Amino acid sequence: MCGFTGFISREDIDNQTVIEKMADRIKHRGPDDEGYFVDQNVSMGFRRLSIIDLAHGAQPMNVPSEQKVLTFNGEIYNFKEIRAELEGMGYNFATNVDSEVLIHGYDAWGPKLLDKLRGMFAFAIYDAKKEEVFLARDHYGIKPLYYYDDGQNFMWASEIKAFLENPHFKKEFNEELLPIYLSFEYISSKDTLFKHVYKVMPGQYLIHKISGETTKQQYFKFTYDINSEKTVPTSAKEIKELVDESVKAHMIADVEVGSFLSSGVDSSFVLNEASKLKDIQSFSLGFKNSNISELDWSSAFAKEIKQKNTPVYMDKDDFFKAVPSVMYYMDEPLPNPSAVQLYYLSKETSKHVKVALSGEGADEFFGGYNTYLEAIPYGRYERLVPLTIRKSLAKWAEKRKPFHGRRFLVRGAQPLNERYYRLNFAFNESERNKIMKHPERNMDAGQYTKHIFDQVKDLDQISQMQYFDINAWLPFDILQKADRMSMANSLELRTPLVDYKVGQYAASLPVNCRINKNETKTALRTAAVGELPPKVAKREKLGFPSPLALWMKDEQYQKEIRTAFNSDIAKKFFNTDALNEMFDSHLNGHSIMEKIYMIYAFIMWYGVFFAEDTQMDIASRVKI
Repeated sequence: MCGFTGFISREDIDNQTVIEKMADRIKHRGPDDEGYFVDQNVSMGFRRLSIIDLAHGAQPMNVPSEQKVLTFNGEIYNFKEIRAELEGMGYNFATNVDSEVLIHGYDAWGPKLLDKLRGMFAFAIYDAKKEEVFLARDHYGIKPLYYYDDGQNFMWASEIKAFLENPHFKKEFNEELLPIYLSFEYISSKDTLFKHVYKVMPGQYLIHKISGETTKQQYFKFTYDINSEKTVPTSAKEIKELVDESVKAHMIADVEVGSFLSSGVDSSFVLNEASKLKDIQSFSLGFKNSNISELDWSSAFAKEIKQKNTPVYMDKDDFFKAVPSVMYYMDEPLPNPSAVQLYYLSKETSKHVKVALSGEGADEFFGGYNTYLEAIPYGRYERLVPLTIRKSLAKWAEKRKPFHGRRFLVRGAQPLNERYYRLNFAFNESERNKIMKHPERNMDAGQYTKHIFDQVKDLDQISQMQYFDINAWLPFDILQKADRMSMANSLELRTPLVDYKVGQYAASLPVNCRINKNETKTALRTAAVGELPPKVAKREKLGFPSPLALWMKDEQYQKEIRTAFNSDIAKKFFNTDALNEMFDSHLNGHSIMEKIYMIYAFIMWYGVFFAEDTQMDIASRVKI
């Protein structure tokens, strides 16, 4: 587990000094070791968090006989099998680290190597013979990888902030994507909020020629291949075996492995299976002086399976104090309050272990979100009521004051790619028009992501919603915060339920094994029933709850938010009267915490990365 960066070398700068500074920017990803490679074509930097074969595995890994240099972030869980295959082909290995299979494997198979990998990974290989750089990212986007390409300069890194140390990086805010951020709470495409900075997408590789040409290729795409003959009992048995095997693979390490634990089925299932292999310490977050806490549940479960649980407490002061640092480590603003909680939990966990397991991915793959259940009434409405009548009812409802059922009628006339609530997660189009200083820059969020729904338009609505979440919500929100908040604290987070084999199996499940009218994650919960207490296996989805809505009403933080909402940053991008009206509404009992925090988080982020463009002193509050 590490961080890496690189760029096409330039004659007008000190390439060695620049690459060292770029790598230092992401030192938190790898405080144990560092390494560099510089020649006339490329400069590569690396920071290592040692997990496997602690004494070896230094990077950049240079194999002169193959004319290739590697930097790699992640874990390859089937590296031993790939290594054996390569040894059979005549390749010699100098270490026991998984990274070595990548450089020899690429020499042997080129991009086809990616078809053999099981793991979480992002890596860069410089091929001196071909004078090109190969960048690749894992199937579901567990590990991050960015590149900057303005037509003249090309650089890459595990985190965007590394680019700040390169004199040829021109830092510019990509304001045209502000409405997309306000809609989704993340940028649901290859683009970022920095101009000319792009994501290598999940399941994608990129080849950049030193001469300047760049090509991209999708080597993997999640695809449903539903087996309608599967039943809940048989699926539950297979899921149990699959989770067992995946957890075992994710436990491989030469350092102690711990686990995050909430009150839900996913992290409990993972911890339970891990505890069968060895004793494992778990870590759970709760809140001081609050009745919103999962600690009673998590500590009781850990005690039941005879494993040590360490409670971690935070309060409103911890939360607000951490926000600038969270925005810095996140690179782009992510106004999901659970990110701050995960940052705090990771900070405490890293004092005890170097690796932690977590339960991300189960909701997307196995149908865990309650919103999927809405496909049932909407599907019935669409079957029984013709579209022309639904459209007429929607127009009638839009002209009326709010009433029970109004939202259903309005949304009932929309296609799923416009109706799905993830599209307007915080602000809908009319709300964005009201708060944006330049509403003419607003755009239709449904059209921005319509291509994702179009890829599965022939499937049922539940599968379409899950497909969207697997391709947008999971990589750009859930896994984004999981990687950044853990690595900000030099902690490797592993997600056994976001796994190539798990994903392939989930793609085969019929809808009735994922959702029924009374329950989400039907087959997964059934699998867990035989392993966990029924009250845990069947517990309703809670997310990662926090008392933030209440904390915002605290006098000190009312003032903090009000100051931000009337700052020069707010005036640059928003209608501050609308922001203040919105905050007043929240204080008066109309809870809109998500909207308030989305604006506040953006202002904190902008103040951190564009400190020269504001009178607010936010950047000094970042703890590195």
